[in-house]
Amino acid sequence: MNHFFGHKALIAKPSSIIRSDYNAFSLMCHEADEPILITRNGESDLVVMSHESYNAMIERMKITIELIEADRDLGAAPSTPASQVFSGLREMIVEQVRN
Repeated sequence: MNHFFGHKALIAKPSSIIRSDYNAFSLMCHEADEPILITRNGESDLVVMSHESYNAMIERMKITIELIEADRDLGAAPSTPASQVFSGLREMIVEQVRN
């Protein structure tokens, strides 16, 4: 499983790798399944990843946002004690059995 938002450092490669052997660089991106830092003159310049890794990252971000929004909504909603919920359910079941 990919954990590139964790503590793991990015793989760093010089920009010349793209110019010198794009096919090998593309293969490396797909095999690494994580972002690769491209440096230019020894300085960080770009971060590159495979399309599949990018899509997976976007999906994780969407899910994270949905979970954060759901948590926020739950915190803002009035709550009902569990005992009251189960009591109400029991009453509904008893009423259905009677009918």
